[in-house]
Amino acid sequence: MPPAAGGSVLPEGAPTAKPATGSGMWKDAFRRLRRNPAAIAGAVIVGLFVLVAILAPLLAPYGGNDLPGRTEITPTSIPGPGDIDGYPLGLDRFGGDVLSKLIWGARASLIIGVVSTALGLLGGMLLGVIAGGLGGWVDSVIMRFVDILLSVPNLLLAVSIAALMGQSSMAIMIAIGVSQVPIFARLLRSSMISQRSADYILSAQTLGLSRRTITMSHLLPNSTGPLIVQATLTLATAVIDAAALSFLGLGGGLPQTAEWGRMLTYAQAELAVAPQLAFLPGICIAITALGFTLLGESLREALDPKTRRK
Repeated sequence: MPPAAGGSVLPEGAPTAKPATGSGMWKDAFRRLRRNPAAIAGAVIVGLFVLVAILAPLLAPYGGNDLPGRTEITPTSIPGPGDIDGYPLGLDRFGGDVLSKLIWGARASLIIGVVSTALGLLGGMLLGVIAGGLGGWVDSVIMRFVDILLSVPNLLLAVSIAALMGQSSMAIMIAIGVSQVPIFARLLRSSMISQRSADYILSAQTLGLSRRTITMSHLLPNSTGPLIVQATLTLATAVIDAAALSFLGLGGGLPQTAEWGRMLTYAQAELAVAPQLAFLPGICIAITALGFTLLGESLREALDPKTRRK
């Protein structure tokens, strides 16, 4: 048996250590996710939510703004679930089919959640890359700006931005996205700083690679894992924030527009007559947020180095 490097002898059959690669880390994470009941439950909830949103034109009996039962509504009575054939979940105050509005509301919530999270992720990555890659006074200036944004409560910042931009769905997307920028920026900057002393970065510096090449080709790709986890968790917050801003009347559109937060707004006056008008969209919001939270927390645990070997 030949001696190992440095004069030491390796026992026969001893496993050799293999360096962890990015692809290996993600394969291990997905393997752990498949065995995690919380991850499976979250994935099922998110998958159903996405399918309902995509297939809304096929699943919904009526259009999002249609009012097929307006002749059935009286000042003191709103038909509930099962009261009238053809409307399994009843009607709302305007005569809209509740089932159809819940289905179309899933699409509205998915669009707002995905777009706003994407805006926040892109803005946060831009600030984080500049701060974590350049360092020095540039890092200090950017992080002080991020600290100022973080000092304002997330929802309050979103409400302020949406109020300034006017009542529209695009205003809500931008408002929620801007409120998420400091979270992603600080997370990416922290991840990049922790990677600076890694062996592969020191090797790249020894080879004489430029700072830009090291940052964009090595440092950034290996620092995006926490961002993916945070983006999954942020989708849950985005769905809740979108409903909250619509509930406050900042979403624009018509009163009968199919959106979960707007449905809650106009259900307030009908709680004594038709409480299901508030319960049903509220349950949809809660279950959707729960699905993204379960999936995000499970992904965080699967990628955690402290638990990866368990």
